[in-house]
Parts: sequence; structure tokens; C-alpha cells
Amino acid sequence: MNRRFLGRSGLSVSAIGLGCMGMSEFYGTSNDAQSLETLDAAFELGVTFFDTADMYGVGHNERLLGQFLKGKREKVVLATKFGHMRGPNGERLGVNGKPDYVRAACDASLARLGTDVIDLYYLHRVDPATPIEDTVGAMKGLVEAGKVRFIGLSECSVSTLKRASLVHPITAVQSEYSLWSREPEDGMLEVCRDLGTAFVAYSPLGRAFLTGTVATGALEAGDFRNHNPRFQGEAAAQN
Repeated sequence: MNRRFLGRSGLSVSAIGLGCMGMSEFYGTSNDAQSLETLDAAFELGVTFFDTADMYGVGHNERLLGQFLKGKREKVVLATKFGHMRGPNGERLGVNGKPDYVRAACDASLARLGTDVIDLYYLHRVDPATPIEDTVGAMKGLVEAGKVRFIGLSECSVSTLKRASLVHPITAVQSEYSLWSREPEDGMLEVCRDLGTAFVAYSPLGRAFLTGTVATGALEAGDFRNHNPRFQGEAAAQN
């Protein structure tokens, strides 16, 4: 497996990472035993970069990763995210980037993951009600406290990235990027290069559509792609 450095951080990761969201929800039925087998298989193939978030499965995904990490934590680069609030039944409660919430969310993620440090901690979505300087300032505090090694932003604007970088180095920006989602080419990739920030693409295969293996009329009822226009009727055929 080829490796990459994340920006100027010196943090070395496998060139291909594994996003674990679908192991808890959004893509239909999941199975913990099968998910753990998948994680182990990826690790054996050289994948060392694993991505989760506190909102995936309302904490379930982080707990699952915590099981996988036992005995191999020092060999894995662990990324997780905060900011999307959800209730106990999965209801969406908005986005929160307030400093007190940042600190509480980190402590909760550390407990679920069963680790004492998060390698890469992303703000999952920018809170429009909280200045990015305040949110990133709190994330900087987590680095200084030894709870987080590096920080990142997910789905931010170019201007937000520039403002955030004045508070603390942003090691990575994560956004959707594929043959059918090329918005990062409109400025974000260039600014990441200028700032020494890594760009981490999610859904590089268009939520599996670009694999050519997805039968758009046969998705499970709980699969969120049922509500994605690109997977529907004429649009799917044209894609």
C-alpha cells in the first residue's frame, strides 16, 4: 500500500483510507461481525487510515472502531468528527461548534473509541452561529491538552479554511470529490496546496455508483441513496 503525508503534519497514512459510516447506518442493513471482518481485512491489506464520526449510528460507529483498535492502536491513524448533534433516537438536532461542546464531544469520542488520543479530529460541518475562530480555538486547546494530535475541517468553504488557519494549522480538509462531484477544483484544492493542508476525498466512487455495481431499483428501504436524485430513474440512466 502506498503512503502519503497529511499536509505538512508529518503524519503518514495509507494512500487509501477506509470510511466506516456505512457500518452503522445510511447504506441499509449492517452487521457488526461482518464489519469487523472488513476492518481486519483492510488492515491486513495495508490500510492504516480509518475514518469515523460521533454521529454515525449515534456513537455506534465509534464503539465499533474501538473494538477493532484493540491490540493495533499504535499501527492505525484514527480520524473522527464532531459537530452534528443527534438525539438518542437518531433525530437531527443541528450543528454545534461552540467551545464547550467541542470539549465535551471530544471526551465522549475518546471514551467510545477506547483511546486517549485522536490522531485527526474534524469539525464535521461548520456551525453558522459560532465564529470559526472560536471553534478552532477550542480544537487547538484539545491539541495542547494532548487529547488530539491534528485538526481538520469537513465541507468548509475556502474563506473559512483561510480564517481557521490563522488560529491553528489545519492538517486536512475532507470534502466529497469524484468524477461527478468536482466542486473542490473551484479553489479549494489550490488553497489547500498553498496552506500545506491535505485534501481528503470522501465518496470518491460516487457513493458506489461509479463502480457500476449498484442496481438503483434494488436498494434497501433504509438506504439513503433512495432519496438521492442521481440514483433515480432518468438521472441514473444518464449518469
